[in-house]
Amino acid sequence: MARSAEYFEMFELVAKHGPGFKPPSYYEIRVKNLKEEVKFTHARLEEHKAEWKKVGCTIMTDGWTDKRMRTILNFLVHSPKGTVFLKSIDASHISKTADMIFKMIDEVVEEIGEDKVQVVTDNASNYKVAGEMLFKL
Repeated sequence: MARSAEYFEMFELVAKHGPGFKPPSYYEIRVKNLKEEVKFTHARLEEHKAEWKKVGCTIMTDGWTDKRMRTILNFLVHSPKGTVFLKSIDASHISKTADMIFKMIDEVVEEIGEDKVQVVTDNASNYKVAGEMLFKL
């Protein structure tokens, strides 16, 4: 971090405030600023959702397993406005059958809206079967 250009830029900007500058408190960073960022993030997500309804989107899902065999499934949504991380599901204790994958993807499709949606997944056989199940709906 200390080698990054942003690090030096931050200190240059702080130095411009001169003596007596007080940085944000722990409370401001942890509570006030965090709440503002959450509001900002929700507002940006609503902009993306409006775009999805207007022009459509692609739901992308992929999973990974760590050395302890814990599995996380990530869901992202892409549109001309950009790519948004939607959510992760801890699937460590879920059997990754086609039926279970279908249910998880179908929930995301329902959340986004079924119109103008395409789904991109892993090419494992259980994902392929889940995709066929979605296509039949």
